[in-house]
Amino acid sequence: MPPDPEASHLYWPDAQSHNAAAGADSTRGLLPWHWAVERLEKSHNYWVSTARPNGRPHLMVVWGIWRESAFWFTTGRNTRKARNLAANPDCSIATEEADEAVIVEGQALEITDAAARRAFAPVYNAKYGGEIEAMIETSAGSAGPAGSALWRVDPRAVFGMNEHAENFVEAATRWTFPQ
Repeated sequence: MPPDPEASHLYWPDAQSHNAAAGADSTRGLLPWHWAVERLEKSHNYWVSTARPNGRPHLMVVWGIWRESAFWFTTGRNTRKARNLAANPDCSIATEEADEAVIVEGQALEITDAAARRAFAPVYNAKYGGEIEAMIETSAGSAGPAGSALWRVDPRAVFGMNEHAENFVEAATRWTFPQ
């Protein structure tokens, strides 16, 4: 298991000017990484934001799982989001609860490895029911044009915002990952 990412406050100069005082605790109020992981694991629906080739944004809801320190989801190969990710893998993922929001910024990679696809399926099936294997595997056991694409989003940064925190501004947390 990789080490926890580094936590810091968001760049929010208008709201955090009081934290700039000399001697201020730079970690005061930050959310722990496990807070974000819990929400990434339990969310049922996730928002995926991609960019069209002309730069216009595209936002769509998907089902997915947080596994091996990354977000995994499937989508049809010909969907707008799959075509967008094939052209530009930069994307954002957000959990469904805005009052305890977790936003992942990262790069998506289509997973074609048969073993990785087989490892994904039981975790996904346990969360959502059903049998995803038929959608993501061809009879040969690898990614095929008729199946759904499996994507893994490796985070560069994750943001957590907890509306219920004692101090919302101090609790707004940014986690960064070594690249």
